[in-house]
Amino acid sequence: MSKDITIYDIAKELNLSPATVSRGLNNSEVLSKTTIKRIVEKAEELGYRHNNFASSLRKQKSHTIGVLLHELNSNFITSVLSGIEKVTTEAGYDIIIAHSGESYEKEIANATNLFHKRVDGVIASLSFTTKNLNHFKLFFEKNIPVIFVDRVDENSERTHVIIDNYKCGYTATHHLIEQGCKRIATLTANLKRNVYSQRHRGYKDALFDAGIEYQKDLVLVKDLSEESALEAAHEILSMKPAPDGLFVTNDFIAAVCMQELKRNGLNVPDDIAIVGFNNDAISKIIDPQLTTINYPGKDVGEIAARNLINHLKGTGDIQTTNRIIVRSELIVRESSLKKDNQKRPV
Repeated sequence: MSKDITIYDIAKELNLSPATVSRGLNNSEVLSKTTIKRIVEKAEELGYRHNNFASSLRKQKSHTIGVLLHELNSNFITSVLSGIEKVTTEAGYDIIIAHSGESYEKEIANATNLFHKRVDGVIASLSFTTKNLNHFKLFFEKNIPVIFVDRVDENSERTHVIIDNYKCGYTATHHLIEQGCKRIATLTANLKRNVYSQRHRGYKDALFDAGIEYQKDLVLVKDLSEESALEAAHEILSMKPAPDGLFVTNDFIAAVCMQELKRNGLNVPDDIAIVGFNNDAISKIIDPQLTTINYPGKDVGEIAARNLINHLKGTGDIQTTNRIIVRSELIVRESSLKKDNQKRPV
């Protein structure tokens, strides 16, 4: 096997000092453009590869951001990643992506792994079953910045980027009430996680403010799988009296549930008006198109990454604020507009 080419090999070929070669490879202003060009061309000719690992050890910086997510197979998470990657690439940082698959134990293992890979900072979204932030203490104790996005521990003082989930839950439910719905079900996920507990609280308060009784049997808590959406649809079909409105906290399961309800004879929105959440691409493909809450995942990713990198560069301080709220809004489409009471929000 051929040995790796070093700056000493380049220096010998060009009759320069290793220090000069190092400066040339780093585009130092103390060298002429001609000298830099000679060094770079010789490096390419010899097949030189920069040793990032050794450089990181010397500088105590890896220029790498760890991204720890609860899943990878959703449009929302893909858009968050897109926002993170846009900002980190522009800033010259690499990213290492890990996902927990909704497992607290796997999240702990991934956090430890990212720590030992010497990432400069972390952007994290918690799993359904995460109990506490103890596994992030490794980072906290070394002053390695961590920003939490979407699924966060709102009782923690650590910086997090979220939308106003309570307001969104209230707005979605209030819209169904404006359409004349009086028996509104909700299909949601683990209420121990902030995003779903806050959306549920908004749903509950919107009912209360409209003088509609909150009924636990109308609250369906499932995971975010296709199977659970089908199961929820059949539970709704068996309810007596039947719900005339449905707020679903995820567009994919809203779409699956809606299709199953239609297959079993219900008309959407006349029999049951439906509102989803996220504004995923599927919301504009299904028939009728889905009313939903716009959750701008790319903006969330960009804001988190920009704040983290500004902190690392010393041009910002994530400790000055522990909560960044990203704007969201209700997008009204046909799935929620009942013909007898078509009222769009002003």
